[in-house]
Amino acid sequence: MTAKFRNVMQPAGRHRVLVVMGRDVDPARDSGVAIIEEALMRGLRVDVCAGADLCFTAGGAAAEARAVHAAGVAGLALEDPAGVPLARYDAILIRTDPPFDAAALEATLLLEHARGRALMINDPRGLREVNEKLFALRFAAFAPPTAVLREPAAIHAFCIEQGGVCVVKPLDGCGGRGVFVLRADDPNAGVIVDVATGDGRRRVIVQAWLPVTETGDKRIFLLDGEPAGALLRMPSGSDVRANLCRGGCAHATTLTAREREIASAVGAACRALGLVFVGIDVIDGRLTEVNVTSPTGLRELEQLTGRRVQAQIVDWMQARFRRDLRVVA
Repeated sequence: MTAKFRNVMQPAGRHRVLVVMGRDVDPARDSGVAIIEEALMRGLRVDVCAGADLCFTAGGAAAEARAVHAAGVAGLALEDPAGVPLARYDAILIRTDPPFDAAALEATLLLEHARGRALMINDPRGLREVNEKLFALRFAAFAPPTAVLREPAAIHAFCIEQGGVCVVKPLDGCGGRGVFVLRADDPNAGVIVDVATGDGRRRVIVQAWLPVTETGDKRIFLLDGEPAGALLRMPSGSDVRANLCRGGCAHATTLTAREREIASAVGAACRALGLVFVGIDVIDGRLTEVNVTSPTGLRELEQLTGRRVQAQIVDWMQARFRRDLRVVA
């Protein structure tokens, strides 16, 4: 295992970074691990913790964190956990998967105690502001016909209005989880809507069908509001989901003029909210999602093109360290 680590020892660099991330990740594909690996190569000190490991005591806000000695496709080599005040960190990288539930809300509120001391990637306020499905609706000119509904009858009616086929998605899902293709003539259409809405008790996103099986789903990475790279994801087999964790295939790609226009508009809004690293999803020139919690695909992009967005992210951090900038209240 350790032979696959690119870094064999954590250097005692001056700047210290905390990465708040899930414990159950695939290091060979996880973008957070790629960023940690790059940070260690640059001489940064890196600690990791889960959102549940944040706390507040008489000494202030702290993390039950584990120092990272090495990182790579084999995973992370970690020290035993130890309490570290958030005030000791120069940057905090927040990468916790949806759903953004009560626990995630509490974590962002605890991280507020590092404001004015650490660079936030991404800003906790922005994470509280942006729902990854609903935020795309702020850019209606770029989004497909979309409704947010919970009443089954209204969902069926909208589907018929859109030509009889729609996509139904949960408001808080990720990785293609809970996504259905709804066809008005499907004998199971009623069952699909009942399951998706919990018999009408919860809202869902309902979007007009876009030709993802023909055009693919393009993930565009934004760094501080600007395009940093892009990846085309194509569904595999009979599955209409292009998510890489669902068997989708990654391909190298370039951006069209329309996609650059979308990236510019969304990027400006994200920058204003302190959302430094973002992944937007575009299908057939239409914006479908704005991923701000834990965008993935950096490993695949590097393998296909050699482009290392993780290096650009660490460049961004180090430039601000040199300027000694900190987020202000």
